[in-house]
Amino acid sequence: MRAGLIKLFWFMLLTMVAILPANAVVIAPQVSVGLGFEFTSGDYGTATTTNSVYAPLMIDVSTAGGWGVSLDIPYVYQSNTNVIAGQFHQMQGSQSGMQRTIAAMGSGGSSRGGGSLRSASNTDPSKPQSGLGDIALRVGYVLIQETDLVPQVKPVVSVKFPTADRDRGLGTGEFDEGASVEISKWFGDWYTYLEPGYMFQGESADLPLKDYVSCSGGVGYQVTENLQSLAILKGSSALAEGSSSLLEARLKLKYQTTLHTGIEGYLAKGIASSSPDFGAGVAVFYNF
Repeated sequence: MRAGLIKLFWFMLLTMVAILPANAVVIAPQVSVGLGFEFTSGDYGTATTTNSVYAPLMIDVSTAGGWGVSLDIPYVYQSNTNVIAGQFHQMQGSQSGMQRTIAAMGSGGSSRGGGSLRSASNTDPSKPQSGLGDIALRVGYVLIQETDLVPQVKPVVSVKFPTADRDRGLGTGEFDEGASVEISKWFGDWYTYLEPGYMFQGESADLPLKDYVSCSGGVGYQVTENLQSLAILKGSSALAEGSSSLLEARLKLKYQTTLHTGIEGYLAKGIASSSPDFGAGVAVFYNF
């Protein structure tokens, strides 16, 4: 079953490559490099609070032909290993740094609808752990350009590489592959987007992982030429057997400080028990 899904994933990627116009003009890509710092805290339905830090180096490359590639190389820290870091990443746009987030894996035990999924850790679960997280790569192509009546449609495929240490609770130790569709539209100074997706998780003998559906959507307003505000809802179905779904709300601000530099910040509130109770983050970008 999983082998068939992986073939479907690669078929979508090759199809995206094939639809690139043969006569496309080659234009120097636009490159953005960012550094982020995100903090989340929650008990995830357990009696223990877990504090997490997610600090990614973000590299985004986009071309006038509609292609976009993003790479996240994160450092992660957790106050304990009651939950597994870095599982739910839902990204939107070529400068989407602050829409990347850490989420708990939910309950892997007997209690349903809450709790934590422990990793196959060889360390004391009450001890803090830190290190390289799972590297995430996304490739997208603007299939339909936005017009007055039609939204922009951008299929995206993604791969999560298992670079995080599973024994320290920093990752699952498995490859994940995903596909989503970004749909966005401007209405004057108002901006809307929706990104439904599906993630194929790796199979693990130690963790009851399962494939899941995800969705992120929001409404934004261009306050000034350099300042944009966004209200976002993002969630997913359960990431593991016996766990509950994830859902959180975010308020986000994006400010273009100069022609080449920008800053983003957000506040988040978890709605579902398997989501963080609250979170906050900031990121700084430089556009070449």
